[in-house]
Amino acid sequence: MDPLSEEQINKELKELPDWLYSENKIWKKFEFNNFKESLAFIVRVGFEAETQGHHPNIFNVYGQVSIGLQTHDADNQVTQKDIDLAKAIESIMD
Repeated sequence: MDPLSEEQINKELKELPDWLYSENKIWKKFEFNNFKESLAFIVRVGFEAETQGHHPNIFNVYGQVSIGLQTHDADNQVTQKDIDLAKAIESIMD
């Protein structure tokens, strides 16, 4: 899969609230009331990621979850796979 240009990424991010692009990945920090809520979210993201065959970098500290997306098969650049997974993650939050 081909990497997206920075212009393409920024255009896509307009539809993804609070997602940022830096260091060749898109990422977002999610806030939860406690560890249990953040862990439940991570499990749901994990199931979706497995369905899509695309696996994010996930960091959890108590009630904060940071997710970073980049495509390892595309030399760790952002591709449409990352945008698609970010959109699915947003739907989990709805």
